[in-house]
Amino acid sequence: MTSATSVRRLLSNPHTLSIEWAEGEVSEFASVWLRDNRREDRDPHSGQRLTDIVDSPEDPRIRSAVVDSDAVNVEWEGEPRRDSFDLQWLRAHASTDGPAQPFARRLWLEGARLDATRDFGWATFSDVQTDTALRADWLTRLLQDGIAFLGGMPARDGGILEAAALAGRILETNYGSVFDVRSVPQPENLAYSDLGLGLHTDNPYREPVPGFQALHAWVTSPAGGDSIFADGAALAEHLRAVDPGDFAILTQTAVPFLYRTKDAELYAERPLIQLSCAGEVMAVHYNSRSIAPLRLAAKKLPAFYGAYRRFAGLLRETQFQVHLRLRDGDLVMFDNQRILHGRSAFSSAQHRRHLRGCYLSRDSVYSTVALLRRGLDSDAASSGYCGAATGTRDHPMPRSSG
Repeated sequence: MTSATSVRRLLSNPHTLSIEWAEGEVSEFASVWLRDNRREDRDPHSGQRLTDIVDSPEDPRIRSAVVDSDAVNVEWEGEPRRDSFDLQWLRAHASTDGPAQPFARRLWLEGARLDATRDFGWATFSDVQTDTALRADWLTRLLQDGIAFLGGMPARDGGILEAAALAGRILETNYGSVFDVRSVPQPENLAYSDLGLGLHTDNPYREPVPGFQALHAWVTSPAGGDSIFADGAALAEHLRAVDPGDFAILTQTAVPFLYRTKDAELYAERPLIQLSCAGEVMAVHYNSRSIAPLRLAAKKLPAFYGAYRRFAGLLRETQFQVHLRLRDGDLVMFDNQRILHGRSAFSSAQHRRHLRGCYLSRDSVYSTVALLRRGLDSDAASSGYCGAATGTRDHPMPRSSG
């Protein structure tokens, strides 16, 4: 609980409220922001705003501000009213000139020799079904690292849908709710062949691009078909560091992606590296199999192809890659707008190989994790739950005492 004892000093002028917290940190709040976030202007049940910005004064001025118990009371010039702002709420919403990051990403470090069986979140399917705290941990690792694994998945038709429902909502596509990755004659997608596949993200030609993907190994090959993963955000940041010019080109050039079959005609344009408003790498869209002819002026093409080639070359460097041979009953879930995936070639004539997959909407996964952690916050102190539990393939994440 944040109370008056948490505040060392409170200062105000007509346009700014400044709080120096007991630890020495200073937070500043603009008067126009405070006036726009009055508790009385929100519906008490839904929390939705009841007013529009034009309903508020254009230049609200603070007349006085005092700390009262666990809140700051603000009086306004020219208004016969006083508004109360909870100290804990103010601290949680202090401006940092950056995006909120409740699940900050952990980029895979170049040359770190990551081991998929050791360095990422592993749990068993049965445990994430029954243990809410462990499921929250596992999903948090998924958001932080971009990838997480389950073991002990049953090879039944609805198995992957049961696992996906623990994380978010299925994103149905022209492939249906689920799709089977196995070799077929004359495949319309090379994923359904014996060929090795270079690192890529799925469906950049789709609106929206699937946020997460799950792949459940029903039958794995003892020779070939190994999975390959790489952190696209880390690769993009590496390119920004070593060649900011090429990085800028790939963030500013719209690339056309096309998928065409007898049953589907899908087209979208987006940069290979997509940035947020704050300039952070928000997504990577890379699928050389589905890039359509670019619509660029001839004089711009050499620079683009140079940057494109450089980024593609990084994807082939093993220091950025994690290799893993999935076992029967393993499931991998990963951020399809961050983690690139591929596989080595195999021979279906010699060894059968069958994976079942599905896509999940991005916002639903983040919502699931937020709701789980919100529910756990109330009893975190009494249960000893501290999050960030980690397991390995053979020693899955420990069950929480809570």
